Amino acid sequence: MNRVEGLRANSSQFTLERKPFLILGGSIHYFRVPRAYWEDRLLKMKACGLNTLTTYVPWNLHEPERGVFKFEDQLDLEAYLRLAASLGLWVILRPGPYICAEWDLGGLPSWLLRDPQMKLRTTYSGFTYAVNSFFDEVIKKAVPHQYSKGGPIIAVQVENEYGSYATDENYMPFIKEALLSRGITELLLTSDNKDGLKLGGVKGALETINFQKLDPDEIKYLEQIQPQQPKMVMEYWSGWFDLWGGLHHVYTAEEMIPVVTEILKLDMSINLYMFHGGTNFGFMSGAFAVGLPAPKPMVTSYDYDAPLSEAGDYTTKYHLLRNLFSHYHTQPLPELPSVHERRAYQPAVIQQHISLWDSLRFTDKPFKSERPVNMENLPVNNNNGQSYGYTLYETTITSGGALKSQNNVRDRALVFVDKHFVGVLDYTVQELAVPDGKGKRTLGLLVENCGRVNYGKTLDEQRKGLVGDILLNEHPLRDFNIHSLDMKPAFVNRLESAGHWMSMRHQPSFPGFFQGRLYVNGSPQDTFIKLPGWSKGVVFINGKNLGRYWSTGPQQTLYVPGPWLHRGDNQVTVFEEQETDGKIQFASSPDYGMTIDVQ
Repeated sequence: MNRVEGLRANSSQFTLERKPFLILGGSIHYFRVPRAYWEDRLLKMKACGLNTLTTYVPWNLHEPERGVFKFEDQLDLEAYLRLAASLGLWVILRPGPYICAEWDLGGLPSWLLRDPQMKLRTTYSGFTYAVNSFFDEVIKKAVPHQYSKGGPIIAVQVENEYGSYATDENYMPFIKEALLSRGITELLLTSDNKDGLKLGGVKGALETINFQKLDPDEIKYLEQIQPQQPKMVMEYWSGWFDLWGGLHHVYTAEEMIPVVTEILKLDMSINLYMFHGGTNFGFMSGAFAVGLPAPKPMVTSYDYDAPLSEAGDYTTKYHLLRNLFSHYHTQPLPELPSVHERRAYQPAVIQQHISLWDSLRFTDKPFKSERPVNMENLPVNNNNGQSYGYTLYETTITSGGALKSQNNVRDRALVFVDKHFVGVLDYTVQELAVPDGKGKRTLGLLVENCGRVNYGKTLDEQRKGLVGDILLNEHPLRDFNIHSLDMKPAFVNRLESAGHWMSMRHQPSFPGFFQGRLYVNGSPQDTFIKLPGWSKGVVFINGKNLGRYWSTGPQQTLYVPGPWLHRGDNQVTVFEEQETDGKIQFASSPDYGMTIDVQ
């Protein structure tokens, strides 16, 4: 098509090439969907009658260490943009730098927190310097894919819900300028919930609103602040996220469809957040703290009760939305792509194990420190600190007594004396009795970062590990040996190929790594892992981190994408903290736990 004028917001309706244009959008995050399935999910989006794909860009995956950028494989943003274009989808790009997204630290890299003065999402020089360096890389990748250059990007969002944070009035103009000065020329947008609209806008960007239940007053307010401009729901929440220890949120089609129908009747554009949620693979899920005494971590699944399920299945919502959106098209919608078959494979029996203590030889050598050092400030990963996973703090004690965390454990610690488990310290349990014993003994605290808060006012306080003194009988513990256990692929590969594994004839000790083989005959298909006799840990399959499991629920199954398996033997390695029944089970459908309606 001949391109003269891109998306504009100069009248009560958007225009594209000066013709009225209704955005029917949906969010799918490339980093939450196996690359082999990108096309499948986008075709299903197109077949639902959507015309625009919306995605965030996760800074913490693209710049895992300061100055080290990753844009390959699962993180090939340009390939994702090209794919959208080839399928005839427009794109709204949301490059952050903060993205919320129920993602660790809202997408901000944890190495920013090495600076004790760091003020995230402000014009603090340590933050703006890092943003500039990231934007230099990411925006130059996006620029050639803009509408005016023949690409699919019709709009770019400036930051994300800044009105709910709003600590620095110069920050939004800084981010806007950071986009413009690097060659972004398409329409700029901001997005906020109703309360955030008062403070989240920036001159020269169209404000959009986020909600789930329709409140006419909110629409009126949007009309008042932007008369004669298009109205858009940037995040129409199609479901909700889940927290460990809670219930699985559902938002029924019966509740949702009338709201979407009404939004469209009001001539408003819409983006479904999420259209397809996908999965928080690895350690990337965030945590929620607003209105709670302590943060609660997000589960691994990001199914979100979205119209397209975690594994790419159609739902009632999908079919009803498709019917609704079809009325906004002159041509019939594409036929529905077929659904991938799934299999409940035979259980994989655990054949061998290695204790946490024996696995330490495959980590970097421990760091000695008089006082506890938080994860982010450890001298590991080329002095970028540790971002995710577990950290083991060991010190020598000469007596038993009262061990007090003073709430300095972030987020959860298994406590050991001479490798024997004595209890858990977390936000609710802040004191443990250490049994008496003779002579010198080793006290160990295995501390897990359960996920950094991704929304709210506490972003600057998301350092993990031990963030201050731990007391034994009111004396602060000193002289630590600190092991970083971030369980990155290189460590998992070293561990899996090591000769130090014991057969299951030997009583396993906990925590430990457990290995089994999943045999696949024929072409691999999607499946779900379930671990009913286990308690808490992480699953790796062929070296890929599928994410955390925790018997506390609600989630009871982990999604295993077929493309991550191969014919024959597949290596399954489980890190388990406390117990195992010796087998890994598989299911053909997910179990997200007991449900609750979104309130």
